[in-house]
Amino acid sequence: MNIAVVMGGYSDESVISLRSGQLILNNLDKNKYKTFEVHILLDGWNVIIGEEKFPIDKSDFTFTQNGIKTKFDAIVNTIHGTPGEDGHMQAYWELLEIPYSGCNFYQSALTFNKRDTLSVLSKFNIPKAKSIYLSKGSAINAEEIKAELGLPFFVKPNQSGSSLGVSKVNDLSEFDKALDFAFAEDSDILIESYLKGTEVSVGVLNYKGETKVLGLTEIVPHNDFFDYEAKYLGKSDEITPARLSAEVEQKVRETAAKVYEALGMSGFSRTDFIVMDGIPHFIEMNTNPGLSGQSIFPQQAAYAKIAFSDLLDNEIELALKRKLLWRK
Repeated sequence: MNIAVVMGGYSDESVISLRSGQLILNNLDKNKYKTFEVHILLDGWNVIIGEEKFPIDKSDFTFTQNGIKTKFDAIVNTIHGTPGEDGHMQAYWELLEIPYSGCNFYQSALTFNKRDTLSVLSKFNIPKAKSIYLSKGSAINAEEIKAELGLPFFVKPNQSGSSLGVSKVNDLSEFDKALDFAFAEDSDILIESYLKGTEVSVGVLNYKGETKVLGLTEIVPHNDFFDYEAKYLGKSDEITPARLSAEVEQKVRETAAKVYEALGMSGFSRTDFIVMDGIPHFIEMNTNPGLSGQSIFPQQAAYAKIAFSDLLDNEIELALKRKLLWRK
């Protein structure tokens, strides 16, 4: 089977995605698959073979080398951010009837939008922080926000990953800078109340037809919160399994599985919670979690004693099953 491992993207997360793609290429079974490294970047869509680049034909997502046209049997998608984590590429591949890993275009778009995800989960009684949604150009009253949410609070882009554009505001004198930082990433933002507790990140996927929680990782950032540096530059301690009581761990596992199913998910995911007073509060879901050497999801797979190559086989099988459903 010809398998395209698609990586990159149009945001600052592309650097992390390229690392994730390499881990996938290194773990796909070469006896089962002929793998191709595909970069989707602002400067073009290309298949990388050695030192050469071969442009992707966007009309059918194929490429030509030495006069031979290659089609892909399935796609393993590890783009972080737009256009591969927000539903754009998924909708395109579905129109072309090329099976792809992960969730479908609707779930991708939904979970990439923090406000809409919170709105859906509110119907399932999932605990979460209090939040205020604002668009660029809206009237913003800092004192009213402080009165409603208290201090400190977080300012986040509504659609962004890897904690890009996120700030913790400890004093209103920091608010304007935080707004500028968030609006640089997205024209819509969320302002969320601070939850004091233990941060845990939970890997969940559909494995062999069942929702499986891989493990719980406790996040202890060296910085003020789990920002980009903490995630990717080693400025955090990531402890698997998380140091929780058996009762709280079970509650987190049940909540993570409930969130996954409530959002209609399939494929890899990493869901972040703050455990406050023994109750897990939902923060966000990442549907294309980082898979670099510093990333949490591969650590959790190792903890669950599942070979990463088996997880990738499972993803490809799910993708092929999805294609059969399209044709019914």
